[in-house]
Amino acid sequence: MSVNKVILIGNVGKDPEIRYTDNHVAVAQFPLATTERGYTLQNGTQVPDRTEWHNIVLWRGLAETVEKYVHKGDRLYIEGKLRTRSYDDQSGQRRYVTEIVADNMEMLSSPNRSQTASSQNAAAAPAQPEENLPF
Repeated sequence: MSVNKVILIGNVGKDPEIRYTDNHVAVAQFPLATTERGYTLQNGTQVPDRTEWHNIVLWRGLAETVEKYVHKGDRLYIEGKLRTRSYDDQSGQRRYVTEIVADNMEMLSSPNRSQTASSQNAAAAPAQPEENLPF
């Protein structure tokens, strides 16, 4: 038995690139950053944050969802498989790319941050005093 499963929680590094195959199947690609927090050793040495960048690929319905709702900076939960593929670049050099092909995605950021902020401001406004009601 073998297992190829990747689970990531991170931030989208740039707006997703969406393309469609000849058969009209949606494919989305974007980088996702995960960061391990830095810490201080007992002797006082500072170990800085470490950020890893992951190439994320989504197909079909997930790609269509990403196209509509996911933007740079959004926080995502990604579950998928690790895939490595190769290609020859323009100079004939063999290149390798490691990607996460996502099977599942959950958006962890609020869907519309500006709308949420404005509705919170409206909720925080003091209510009109009863003596000023127009009846």
